[in-house]
Amino acid sequence: MAREIEQRTGKETRSLTLGHLQRGGTPTTFDRLLALRFGAAAVRCVASKVFGVMVAYLPPTVGYVPLKEALVKPKLVPLDCDTISTARELGVCLGD
Repeated sequence: MAREIEQRTGKETRSLTLGHLQRGGTPTTFDRLLALRFGAAAVRCVASKVFGVMVAYLPPTVGYVPLKEALVKPKLVPLDCDTISTARELGVCLGD
């Protein structure tokens, strides 16, 4: 995309994949392996013509959850949990 924009506008253009930058840190080995497993599971879904599901981490495996089930109710994180406290202490913006 950057190359196409540069060719059409004549302006130097750079691309950046946000990935870990959006989450606020360098990916860990766990992050990289989980991403690999999610991608492989998504490809298996398509190859098996399984649609209407999302790939999910269901420890210790990666599996599928029907979208209707996943959307039944929001999964809320309590504002006083240690995950939120830790994120805020590290300077992560949570939109509030």
